[in-house]
Amino acid sequence: MERKIKKVLIANRGVPAVRVMHTCRDKNIKTVAIYSTPDRLAYHVFLADEAVHIGEGPPLDSYLNMDKIIDVALRTNCDAIHPGWGFLAENPEFAEKVESAGLIWIGPPPQVIKLMGDKIRAKRVAQRANVPTIPALLKFNSIEDILNWMKEEEISFPLMIKAAYGGGGKGMVKVENKEELPIALEKARSEAKKAFGDETLLVEKYIERGRHIEVQVCADRYGHYLHFYERECTIQRRNQKILEEAPSPSIDDNMRQEICYTAIRLMREINYQSLGTVEFLLDPKTKRFYFLEVNTRLQVEHGITELITGVDLVSLMFDIAEGKPIPFFQEDILPNRHAIEARINAEDPRTFSPSFGTVTRLEIPQGPGIRIASGIYEGAEVPPYYDSLIMLVMAAGPDRKEAIRVLDRALSRGLRVEGVKTIAPLLLSIIRHSEFIEGNYSTRFIEEHYEELLSAFREKTSDDEALKIAQYIAEVSALGPQKWM
Repeated sequence: MERKIKKVLIANRGVPAVRVMHTCRDKNIKTVAIYSTPDRLAYHVFLADEAVHIGEGPPLDSYLNMDKIIDVALRTNCDAIHPGWGFLAENPEFAEKVESAGLIWIGPPPQVIKLMGDKIRAKRVAQRANVPTIPALLKFNSIEDILNWMKEEEISFPLMIKAAYGGGGKGMVKVENKEELPIALEKARSEAKKAFGDETLLVEKYIERGRHIEVQVCADRYGHYLHFYERECTIQRRNQKILEEAPSPSIDDNMRQEICYTAIRLMREINYQSLGTVEFLLDPKTKRFYFLEVNTRLQVEHGITELITGVDLVSLMFDIAEGKPIPFFQEDILPNRHAIEARINAEDPRTFSPSFGTVTRLEIPQGPGIRIASGIYEGAEVPPYYDSLIMLVMAAGPDRKEAIRVLDRALSRGLRVEGVKTIAPLLLSIIRHSEFIEGNYSTRFIEEHYEELLSAFREKTSDDEALKIAQYIAEVSALGPQKWM
């Protein structure tokens, strides 16, 4: 049965909220924004048709307050709630509450979110669907249990300890040797408890120089599954992605077919509906890939898939939520470009410590092949309470070389953010590095080349010098000879 969405509440802020609003404008769907006190003048507030104050700055008082969000949706006569990414996007309890309130949940069924949110159960489901998984110990009570498992399975250090629930790089600790295990377990437990409210852990074999590849999948309620090919998200800092590209330069067409259809096989097994992503880790030595997790939501990096396929994936989410079938088939999806996305985070590019304050100057890249998803404007505040992502800069070209060239233009000559620090200088250093250009990189790329990348930062550009000269000429023209002459 189809249910028309005429008005939607977007349970998010910043970049994700703005992204969903753009599609809503195309589909003539009215939008309701929610905002915390520090976000009262945020970009997503201005862009929405209506905006409602939800609480104070801390997320628990605002963007994580489930009952209050649902109450706002009902009071403003919304038909549906879209969670964006982050906050409550992968919270099965919130999805259930939305549906219980008679609202449409724009995402996969709550029971699927719950199943895939538990990494231990997700691994077991993947094994049942004949999807390769990284050798792992899913249940243990002591360090001895881990050491015995390593001996039995002939697994050597390093290991990766992971939180069983959640993601985003939180609750993940790499262990190099036996002596590090006690401290690493304590650290992972503490992070997991703080971030996800559950300290259950699992232990995995660590894949050296692994490549992070994910497949974009979509399914409707009529059993129609298809993929939009893959993205590579290997360049990370602190286990969090900062550069993504599509298609992946690490695999050939045979592996591309295999990895994409493996993702669909898994999604069929769990009866998935809506948009979702299956993440894999590729071992470059053995050319084998392993299941990591399913992201039961819209991904930050979905935009590069849209650029290479020409499909509005957010629009597809709305159609599926309304009960419509997917209007095309697998053979209709023909990627014909290469796209790269750079995440512009408000952080010090040298230390990754958060940077917040007022954006005193903002110039946004323009020109052929560039797509921007921004959550700020000149004069906007970047508050200290939330994720540091303020903008996505995407570049596309007929091939990888051209996409890198366009992104270089966007970051070096088109983007200017003042008032807060961003990681743009680091991103520019990465895409200019010979190893990145050749496609030779792993999840440890930033750690391995850190000093080299830092030394390539350009504190001042030729544009800055040109502006200084222009200022001098203007002063002389207007005021006559100066003292410094």
